[in-house]
Amino acid sequence: MTTATTTDVTLSAELAGPAPHGSAGVLDAYQRSVMNTFGPPKRVFVRGEGCYVWDADGRRHLDLLAGIAVNALGHAHPTVLAAVTGQISTLGHVSNFFATPAQVALAGRLAGLTGDPDAKVFFTNSGTEANEAAFKITRMTGRTKIISTEGAFHGRSMGALAITHNPKYRAPFEPLPGDVTFVPYGDAEALAAVVDETVAAVVLEPIQGENGVVVPPPGYLARARELCDAAGALLWIDEVQTGMGRTGSWLVHTAQGVTADVVTLAKGLGNGFPVGACLATGRAATLLGPGSHGTTFGGNPVASIAGLAVINVIERDGLLENATAMGEHLVATVEGLGHPLVDHVRGRGLLRGIVLNADVAPAVADLALEAGFVVNAPRPHVLRIAPPLIITAAQLDTFTEALPGFLDTAARTAAA
Repeated sequence: MTTATTTDVTLSAELAGPAPHGSAGVLDAYQRSVMNTFGPPKRVFVRGEGCYVWDADGRRHLDLLAGIAVNALGHAHPTVLAAVTGQISTLGHVSNFFATPAQVALAGRLAGLTGDPDAKVFFTNSGTEANEAAFKITRMTGRTKIISTEGAFHGRSMGALAITHNPKYRAPFEPLPGDVTFVPYGDAEALAAVVDETVAAVVLEPIQGENGVVVPPPGYLARARELCDAAGALLWIDEVQTGMGRTGSWLVHTAQGVTADVVTLAKGLGNGFPVGACLATGRAATLLGPGSHGTTFGGNPVASIAGLAVINVIERDGLLENATAMGEHLVATVEGLGHPLVDHVRGRGLLRGIVLNADVAPAVADLALEAGFVVNAPRPHVLRIAPPLIITAAQLDTFTEALPGFLDTAARTAAA
């Protein structure tokens, strides 16, 4: 795989200035200069290639989290690198008073994913911003009530936080905007009890990633579509984590034959370059007009070309099929361990949750990191696995073979 040249690396080092010595020095500088919103970083990563990253002390790690489902093509992918550097050397930014070919081309590709030839796109820099745009679309219906779900996560800005369920995230910033009702996730009857002619929108994740990779029952999204149609409400599907091939299809809801009024995307779309999108179909596509929303950087040509490169590589290299095959391989090998701490593996494609029988997932994630594997624990009993879509069975097997040792050590420590 092509990597950065020596000249590129040298220039990057010069721009960054004198480097503190090793990870310890960088972490000390981090604590002095960066707001403490994420807690102490677990590692300092300085380089990546394919499915691997290297820390400041030279240790290699298999990246099974991909920046939380972001680096769909892994690190330093040559096609994305060439597209981004080629674009920024030609035209890096113009205001949204103007259009660029890359912006229009990406809009067309994304609109096509919805199944509606008249779909429209608003570009953003992140999933949170995409959800903010979607929130504003719902207000243009003339209604204000939104139905969200328990366990939902849609972002940390005020509007996105209003439809996010976790009380720990919400409480410090209340009162939050909007008239939001939360119902149990995956419960179609609970939805039916609250969706009426006063509801502007129902917002759902097709799989709840931050809640531990929770998959709803079959038919849940289709039932939500029926309820929204009957009430004249919008169906808003948040595919920020699940979209762009992560689960083996471009979008989870369209693979189930469901058309949403509003779809939000980000994460895997840019392979690490900040880009998000709010897609709208039908009447929802016409609700925002001149002056009703805006962005400085959304849809800039560099972000747009990154998105186009990602889509092209996923198609060219058969990565939807690989995501499906590798996800099934992971399930078979992890469940095949027969380990008493592993209950089951859930999810789709390469968004998987290893569900444990004890609340030791954070300890297991730390042990895995120390051994050179990047995973995380979105819930105390769930390990999340979301590697690059280019991952191989041999790479996954190195983690699976090591997992029993991590589980046993975590269990002994918890029992001590």
